Amino acid sequence: MTSSMTTQRPEDENLGMGANLLYGLQHVLTMYGGIVAVPLIVGQAAGLSSADIGLLIAASLFIGGAATLLQTIGLPFFGCQLPLVQGVSFASVATIVAIVGAGGGEGGLPVVFGAVIGAAAIGLLITPIFSKITQFFPPLVTGIVITTIGLTLMPVAARWAMGGNSSAEDFGSMANIGLAAFTLATVLLLSKVGSATLSRLSILLAMVIGTLVALAFGMADFSRIGEGPVLAFPTPLHFGMPVFQVAAIVSMLIVVMVILVETSADILAVGDIIETRVDSRRLGNGLRADMISSLVAPLFGSFTQSAFAQNVGLVAVTGVKSRYVVATGGLILVTLGLLPIMGRVIAAVPTSVLGGAGIVLFGTVAASGIRTLAKVDYRNNMNLVIVATSIGFGMIPIAMPSFYHHFPAWFETIFHSGISSAAIMAILLNLLFNHFTAGNSDQQSVFVAGTERSLRYRDIAALHEGDHFVGGKLYDAKGNEVPVQEEGEHAPPPRRSAEAQGSGKTTKVMS
Repeated sequence: MTSSMTTQRPEDENLGMGANLLYGLQHVLTMYGGIVAVPLIVGQAAGLSSADIGLLIAASLFIGGAATLLQTIGLPFFGCQLPLVQGVSFASVATIVAIVGAGGGEGGLPVVFGAVIGAAAIGLLITPIFSKITQFFPPLVTGIVITTIGLTLMPVAARWAMGGNSSAEDFGSMANIGLAAFTLATVLLLSKVGSATLSRLSILLAMVIGTLVALAFGMADFSRIGEGPVLAFPTPLHFGMPVFQVAAIVSMLIVVMVILVETSADILAVGDIIETRVDSRRLGNGLRADMISSLVAPLFGSFTQSAFAQNVGLVAVTGVKSRYVVATGGLILVTLGLLPIMGRVIAAVPTSVLGGAGIVLFGTVAASGIRTLAKVDYRNNMNLVIVATSIGFGMIPIAMPSFYHHFPAWFETIFHSGISSAAIMAILLNLLFNHFTAGNSDQQSVFVAGTERSLRYRDIAALHEGDHFVGGKLYDAKGNEVPVQEEGEHAPPPRRSAEAQGSGKTTKVMS
């Protein structure tokens, strides 16, 4: 047996064309709903036609597939060569929508593309030193940001559920909301009673079922899907030349930093799952693949790219470690990206159906952030106050969109995004309380102290070594039950320790 065979990495196993195609398709189906949701949201926010939304979707599929191939197959200095699926990042949605809104709809798209290019270029430059600044993005900060992303997208889901177009006569009608509710119920039903495969595809299948129901009731229109080419290469700069605005780039740079943190976690996680070595060089190659993909994506009409965490979970569930499986999935995505008609079909899905699925989809993002925040230590520190202040600050532009209208334009562009607001506040407060600790009080804030369980000394002074509770009853070290008296009842004679029992003396009990 040669040394090359004995040292083959688990991710280098090639299962053959048939297995690669089957498992690769499973990866595509797992992430398909997520990768098409972002261009749908952005297209709706920008007021694009169905044909243009279809082009956004096709571009996202094409770039996602190309980025997946780069990440799995790799080039010198680019790609970690691990089974990671790449696609347009959900982390950027709230910021993109805010920039589009500030730019007046479709006119804001060139500003978005310029912001993504500028921020990705900076991200590419800092990847060699990124490992040294990750200490400023602990779970406390990333959890706040991810939670805020989900929360800031909930108004989008609500607007979709009502019909999407606020000027339409049926906006907010019972028919629209009922269709959204049916789609939501379908997602939940498939998640509960379906097989593992159905559960993973619950959002995608619910959208299909919801669309069929809408079609039956005359609430869906597919008459325009034939308008335009069936097969076409994504047109570079279809929406115009990128426009570079400093405020928009700064706002997007915050998103890019979060993406770098998330991708780092995904690379390390998949390395651990498939039991292969991931060193700093391999991590850097993966991050550079992320950034170069994000840099090129806007030229074809797509946005920031990152690893899809749900596909990391799929690797763990299936146990299929081959990167060639995921590379085959990338080829499938590229093929779908060359079919604009597929994008137009998805763009024709009724907005109310998207709203029902969006409630779960966006809520899942928020729940992921909450799960991250659950790992944070809140004892004897100000972390709870940091979380409360940062999320509250991030909700200001969501609760009152006009809050920053009288501020300078650059300031409004940055802070009109809830994710930017929350991220900036979280980073600054984390630095203030957890890094620059000089001057910190040794006494807890009243807000923090009020949330922790505490007991008075006199409540525990009568306990002995080895006392323990089982089923709500108190027992001593020998297993004897110790009576617990209610307030005002006559107390029994104090217990005696082993030493006191041996000497005939009574152990003193403090009250």
